[in-house]
Amino acid sequence: MRELISLHIGQGGIQLGQATWELYCAEHGVLPDGTTGDGEFNGSPSTFFNEASHGRYVPRSVFIDLEPTVVDEVRTGKLRQLFHPDTLISGKEDAANNFARGHYTVGRDMLQPTLDTIRRLADQCDGLQGFMLYHSVGGGTGSGFGALLMEHLSLEYGTKPKLDFCIYPSPQVSTSVVEPYNSVLSTHCLLEHADVAFMLDNQAIYDICQKSLDSQEPTYKNLNHLLSQAISCLTTSVRFSGSLNMDINEFKTNLVPYPRIHFVLTSYAPIVPAEKAHFDNHSVTEITNALFEPGAALAKCDPRHGKYMACCLLYRGDIVPHEVTTSIQQIKTKRTIQFVDWSPTGFKCGINEEPPCFLPDSGMAAVPRAGCMLSNTTAIGEIFSRIDQKFDLLHAKRAFVHWYVGSGMEESEFEEAREDLAALERDYEEVGLEYVSDEDMALTSMDS
Repeated sequence: MRELISLHIGQGGIQLGQATWELYCAEHGVLPDGTTGDGEFNGSPSTFFNEASHGRYVPRSVFIDLEPTVVDEVRTGKLRQLFHPDTLISGKEDAANNFARGHYTVGRDMLQPTLDTIRRLADQCDGLQGFMLYHSVGGGTGSGFGALLMEHLSLEYGTKPKLDFCIYPSPQVSTSVVEPYNSVLSTHCLLEHADVAFMLDNQAIYDICQKSLDSQEPTYKNLNHLLSQAISCLTTSVRFSGSLNMDINEFKTNLVPYPRIHFVLTSYAPIVPAEKAHFDNHSVTEITNALFEPGAALAKCDPRHGKYMACCLLYRGDIVPHEVTTSIQQIKTKRTIQFVDWSPTGFKCGINEEPPCFLPDSGMAAVPRAGCMLSNTTAIGEIFSRIDQKFDLLHAKRAFVHWYVGSGMEESEFEEAREDLAALERDYEEVGLEYVSDEDMALTSMDS
């Protein structure tokens, strides 16, 4: 038994969680009331579901928000009978886009009930494998309370891996003025407490919906459906038996060359609307080539501007292993795809026979096979330098700082977090250098 507990924090994390659990239920044959009707559970139930009495399957998940509106949508929504009522936790006062309120004042009151609920879920597990956290780093609850919860998870469950799906601010699309502050302060925490952080951002997914799905005005529901497909592909190997399955711990081992360099770019293919599905073959080679295209990345950065340190290719559906090997050999010959010279192999593959499942309102065509790529690339540094630049513009004038200091934060924490991100940018530059001396690498590891 290798169980995983999902933690959905703040509005972004909860809405992404709803889309993900809806897809999991469809894949496993679970109805909205938690039963399987006349059918059987498809796959391994214990990883994400706890089997309760009367044949009900209850998700191993916790939904947390500091104000009730979004959690109430789960309580009254399509899956209201699926989740255990005690795992839907909401407060009465919002974090108001303020990291300090989520971390020091309002969030502090919510911490103990949340940890107690997580402890109860962990006690139900025979062999807890780790945690998957879903949140945005631009808001108050996702950044502030997310950071607080991570710190305490590290204290209580030190060795258990924490995989983090973090929605980063988009280059042009912004939902809050103080996003740069929240993002820098949250990333400072992710550097220390997350084992692998999967970078996502709304603008990249907007662009994919507009270009690939011909959806001119995508809603958050469309974005979350697309993200849930990538997350589902990523977790297929722990939910279904397959010919070349990957364990959650293998992500960490194969994608993280140094402790601080654990921010991963996620790509998904094929993304096609229903009306165009029958024009393409969607062969393994086509999917592999598409995954390396900048347009398939779920965060706004161009991998061609950097070098790959490691790639993890996860295929599902009707896949022949020989075709995977051939397509990877073709990728290695491309000039535009560069690897650092100290990583000679660079590829890890996972293959699962379970075909992808598509919800009717997702706008995506049902295809026989799909792929997800997790890549650790030096191009991720672009995302951090963008955020740092915006942070510097705000912080130079000390704009909005009083709201944070008034909520229990020390002003020195801004400088400390900003210095940590500057060091991270330098780390990404150094690992991409042609020849890195052993001494430099030892210093990088010691700093972390």
